[in-house]
Formats: sequence, structure tokens, C-alpha cells
Amino acid sequence: MKNDSITLSRMRFTACHGALPREKTQPQPWAVSVTLELPLHEAGRSDDLTRTIDYRQIHDVVRGVMEGEPVNLAETLAHRIADDLLRSFPIHAADVEVCKCKPPVDFEFDGLKVRMRRERGSRA
Repeated sequence: MKNDSITLSRMRFTACHGALPREKTQPQPWAVSVTLELPLHEAGRSDDLTRTIDYRQIHDVVRGVMEGEPVNLAETLAHRIADDLLRSFPIHAADVEVCKCKPPVDFEFDGLKVRMRRERGSRA
């Protein structure tokens, strides 16, 4: 099982998060990638969706955070997503990457990325 995982890459959202007042009212693009560690042997062997996690359910959890209450920090979003995924599914760990694609700054770059890993039973 050690290397079994499901990844949803760069799920896109438009949301109002950020420390600046205008970011709370002007939606901006975000992308979220998650990797969930869980045993997938039975799903692979049986071809049975009930032996794995339906990725639509993963998206629903992430969407709930991204389209939910505005927060100041991408770090807060990553933390909430990881915690909600661990609460919602029988997974061993969640890796979450939140990208603020076009931060309102006066220089050019490819966006801000925050990455967090949370494991079941860890106190982070």
C-alpha cells in the first residue's frame, strides 16, 4: 500500500480569499491539487468503485472549502482542505497544494503555491 494514491491535479476554482480587502469581494483564480494515500489493491483487483474513493466526492470536499467562507491565507485553505479530507475519507494521508494563480501584486510570477501534508493521527 505504501505507494498507493489518488491525485486530482489542478482543480480550478474562482473564489474570494486574500488579505487585501478587495480580494474578499473580487473573485480570482485558484487551483488545488490533492493526493490521497490509501490502499488501492482491492479496487484494482475488483474493478469496483466501492473499493476506492469516487473522485467526485473528493472534489466536493475541496469545493466546499474553496467556495466557502473567505479567509486571508492560502495556508488556511490548505489546512482546512487537508483536515476535511482526513475527516471525510478512510485515507492514511493527504497532500494538498493550493495555488493562488494571479495574486494582486506589482510584479510578475506564476502564482503563490502552498503545500501541506497531513497524516491520520498526526497533530499538525
